[in-house]
Amino acid sequence: MLKAFKKNWDIQQNWQLLFPLLGILGLGYSSFKLALVFTKTYHIVITGILAIILFIVLLKFILFLFKKLSNKWIVDYRWEMIRIFIVFAVTGSSSMLVGKPIIRAIGITKENLNPILYWVLFIIIGLIFYQILLVTFGWLFGQFKFFWNFEKKMLRRFGLGKFLD
Repeated sequence: MLKAFKKNWDIQQNWQLLFPLLGILGLGYSSFKLALVFTKTYHIVITGILAIILFIVLLKFILFLFKKLSNKWIVDYRWEMIRIFIVFAVTGSSSMLVGKPIIRAIGITKENLNPILYWVLFIIIGLIFYQILLVTFGWLFGQFKFFWNFEKKMLRRFGLGKFLD
């Protein structure tokens, strides 16, 4: 079974199994946290059953995304796609965690600003840090080239391509 798994994900060395393991653990944690949001209770049986259902649904969705993106994203090995998904997950969460204290340090709060304007500014600040963190985490996870190319394409779509030349 492990041999088939390694072959399916192009895993040549055992250390590369770390990324599928991190992906499964992250998906399990996310499923549990979502189950807690939906159940609004700490009743372990209900939350556990819902977490398992969410885990299966999300796993099927992610495997569907892998199939769709395998033709679009150029990577040497299939397991690298897991690493890329992990980078996107960590970057999204981190950009919001970094954005909150920054927006607070500037003196912007929901209380002293129109809520719509607050959220627009929060998203803009989060997006700025997202760009920086995406390349940084991509580099830390050994996927700098992929994320730098991704970043350049994204900046061009924002009309900022002239700064890359």
